[in-house]
Amino acid sequence: MPLQRRLVSLVAAVGLVFGAAACANSDDSSSGGSGGTASTLKIGFLGSLSGTYQAVGTDLKNGFDLYLKMHDGKLGGHPIDLKVADEGDGAQTAVPAATKLIKDEKVVAMTGLVGGGSVAAVVPLLKEAKIPLIGSNGRPDLKDQVDGVWTTSFMSSDPGQSIAQYIKDKVNGPVFAIGPDYQGGYDEVGGFTTEFAKVGGTLANPTGKTLWTPFPQTTNFLPFFSQIKSSGAKAVYTFYAGKAAIDFIKQYKQSDIKDIPLYAAFVTEGSVLQAEGDAAKDVYTVCNYSPDLDNEENRKFVAEWRKAYPDATPTTYAMASYDAAAVLDRAIGAAGADPTPEAINAQVAKLGQISSPRGQWQFGKNHAPIQKWYLRQVRNDGRALANVLVQDLATVGA
Repeated sequence: MPLQRRLVSLVAAVGLVFGAAACANSDDSSSGGSGGTASTLKIGFLGSLSGTYQAVGTDLKNGFDLYLKMHDGKLGGHPIDLKVADEGDGAQTAVPAATKLIKDEKVVAMTGLVGGGSVAAVVPLLKEAKIPLIGSNGRPDLKDQVDGVWTTSFMSSDPGQSIAQYIKDKVNGPVFAIGPDYQGGYDEVGGFTTEFAKVGGTLANPTGKTLWTPFPQTTNFLPFFSQIKSSGAKAVYTFYAGKAAIDFIKQYKQSDIKDIPLYAAFVTEGSVLQAEGDAAKDVYTVCNYSPDLDNEENRKFVAEWRKAYPDATPTTYAMASYDAAAVLDRAIGAAGADPTPEAINAQVAKLGQISSPRGQWQFGKNHAPIQKWYLRQVRNDGRALANVLVQDLATVGA
């Protein structure tokens, strides 16, 4: 795709050699080998702290911070110096930010990353420096580049794949697929359309292919809704997040297709739900987490989250970042007195079942979670709108 070619060119243009980065990844001011004092480790957090997906990046940061707060600022017994950088809206800002974390800060591991395009652009830099990535948002398929690359959230195609059979069984007729024209959109909506075709579903799109909306410049979705109206669709499937999700949902409920059932990934997740308000009512979403899941880890997570962030609802983004910290906690603790990036990565590979607010999960062969997915619907929960758990869907993962 043209986007992929641009990413390759962008990475090549950086032209930096990171061979020395892995040699000094822990803070030189203290050492695990002298006086029994655990060395301070630098962890890099790279997330969208500005731009379209600022709300998602903020949740990732808050989830990681919460785990650190609950563990006295330590992972694996080592004090953590969290180095934070802004991913912005994609690869053009993510690459220089990652370069600084690797070359100047000499981080021992990296976490965060909102966009699939950012992941694809940053991974070659991390691989050159032999620094593991414990990503905490959706990740594209990296083919043979998964060594040292992990995600605690999901493969970007998983949400759509997990709900396709449900929609096929529930909707009596063709479904219109629409999404943003960038890597995350291709993966998220593509996961649905591929699986939907496998189970015998039919797209309402006249071309038989997803309708892509220009990203990030699309703020008026009404012309696209006219195409959905004329297609005869019996339901719509989509993926948007951040500000784009707010625009999409508000305009959907003001349009001629407002009565067509809407199924989606992430369009009502987190703070965007409050901004969408009543326009989001009855929207169905697929997710790997819900704050009302009944397990011990989730009860603890939600209670601590509400203490730290009383005005916000815990999201899948925050949960996955919290879990990224938990993964690093276990891996660093098993990596020896002075953990190297290589040792940390080796220990991540040895982790088995992980107890999480979402329930038990573990890494699959593609270094992404094998986990259960859930169907939710936006309803009033007391006086507030919430993504209310409806039922289990499918367990997905390599």
